[in-house]
Amino acid sequence: MSAKAASPGAHAGLEIDVRWVMRELLDEGRVSREDYNVISTTPREKEEIGWHPLQIVAKYRIADRGEKGGILDLDRLTAWLAGRAGLPVFHIDPLKAEVEQITTLMSYAFSERHGILAVEVNREKVVVACDQPFRRTWEEHLSHVLRERELEVVLVNPEQLRRYRIEFYNLSRSMAGARDRGGQNASAVTNFEQLLEVGQSKGTPDADDQHVVNIVDWILQYAFGQRASDIHLEPRRDTGRMRFRIDGVLHDVYEMPAAIMAAVTSRLKILTRLNVAEKRKPQDGRLKTKTPDGDEVELRISTLPTAFGEKMVMRIFDPDVLVRSFDQLGFSKEDFATWQRMTSNNNGIVFVTGPTGSGKTTTLYSTLKLLSTPEVNVCTIEDPIEMVEPSFNQMQVQHGIDVGFAQGVKALLRQDPDIIMIGEIRDLQTADMAIQAALTGHLVLSTLHTNDAPSSVTRLIDLGVPAYLVTATVVGVMAQRLVRTLCPHCKAAVPTDPAAWEELTRPFKIKAPEQVYRPVGCLECRGTGYLGRMGVYETMPMSTALKGVISRGGDLEAITRAALKAGMKPLRISGAQKVARGLTTVEEILRVTPQQDVLLG
Repeated sequence: MSAKAASPGAHAGLEIDVRWVMRELLDEGRVSREDYNVISTTPREKEEIGWHPLQIVAKYRIADRGEKGGILDLDRLTAWLAGRAGLPVFHIDPLKAEVEQITTLMSYAFSERHGILAVEVNREKVVVACDQPFRRTWEEHLSHVLRERELEVVLVNPEQLRRYRIEFYNLSRSMAGARDRGGQNASAVTNFEQLLEVGQSKGTPDADDQHVVNIVDWILQYAFGQRASDIHLEPRRDTGRMRFRIDGVLHDVYEMPAAIMAAVTSRLKILTRLNVAEKRKPQDGRLKTKTPDGDEVELRISTLPTAFGEKMVMRIFDPDVLVRSFDQLGFSKEDFATWQRMTSNNNGIVFVTGPTGSGKTTTLYSTLKLLSTPEVNVCTIEDPIEMVEPSFNQMQVQHGIDVGFAQGVKALLRQDPDIIMIGEIRDLQTADMAIQAALTGHLVLSTLHTNDAPSSVTRLIDLGVPAYLVTATVVGVMAQRLVRTLCPHCKAAVPTDPAAWEELTRPFKIKAPEQVYRPVGCLECRGTGYLGRMGVYETMPMSTALKGVISRGGDLEAITRAALKAGMKPLRISGAQKVARGLTTVEEILRVTPQQDVLLG
């Protein structure tokens, strides 16, 4: 499937069209004569509205008759054209793009007229992407502007080039408009270090200003497109920082002037019906929006007063997560069977435990969705309601009018429930109400913040719950963590490191697999080697032997040992099984799971 050798100079000044692309592909034996005749003679309405020739050819999805076969899609055609022109292929990663530098290097009119876009700008070199590799009249002009800096020309997917040219310049215009409108008046921002600038009478950008509206729309669309789970807006003295959490790891995305950051925060507070004037205390809200694809997405907003203004975190909840199977969430057949046995009881308490962001809410919602049949009444009390789900009744904690978890459970018990979900048990009062609900014939699902499943028992006892009530009501506990999964497009097999495997599976003697996989990095995973996340689980049903240890006042080590003897599989062992299946890495499991120090025996 090698491209015919061609000197770029032989085609200097050529603007490629569909006929040229098809003729060259035909000469190389990549397309049939019939494909050439049909596509080359079809009227070109699409070209008149700005389609690139490669986009038009890719639309037909014709078979590649080259040695490797496949479909001549846009990526393959781009790589082919790059080979013909002797240029490297470049993939634009918007997370790494310095928009301010890119858009100040050349005007939008110049970029659009010549079909180019600066994609990397630094002191030594400027990388410029194009989609017409033989038409390079712009190079001489740009070289004068760059002076000493080296100019590197690359070829990009034409769809990407046009999309990001519009996005980058629109964002730059909105930033400039907001800055011109409001200036850099830091004194108007709630700032720990108030600064009075004499003679600066300009106001700050208004939250309803169209530029600020555009910036907020861009932030949300950008986050949805990058699979972000959280958006962080962090004010600093002169500039604000925006970061996205993708697959559990934070990435720097953009910096904006502090005054614009304050206006963006105010705009988001207006959308979520928060008190815009109140900047001294934390607030929580929610926002429902639609992605460009038309999917509804819910965001939970939290503000926090900091030294230089309000910090805002938006957690993005994907409704599609509720329609995923337990296998997709990371449950093994054994884990799911144990979890089903625990949650199929008519009464008792089942806990999901783990730190913030470990997927507890997703597990509970997916379980409730499974249990919520027309024959049962499912009620929840949450702080706040994470995702609105029509198949069960949801109530939100209202601290302002003294409706906490305990009061909420008390009210729910009068609503003839079969299954109750309590967002979190934080105090003895809530724990007592959960126990009363379990003792009176209800199944209660709830969460605790503990490191592992056995710790939840000692946590309840520390809250003041008597051991005999724990053994009488708790049906089982499941601890969980979220680990990044290896990108299936680029992961590579390597021999297992015996020392790393021993550290992962200690104190259990589990045979190491001959090979495991390591992250490599490709375009699909943005060079990280990981794509998506899944859960690792530690299920602890309340066995008779375990109840005996708890009743006798056993400490955490005794409880853990009893749970292990009864068949509990620790988080690291669950993770080791996923490593052996090639789903994740030893390092990732060690990063997110606690060490199991209890010795068997």
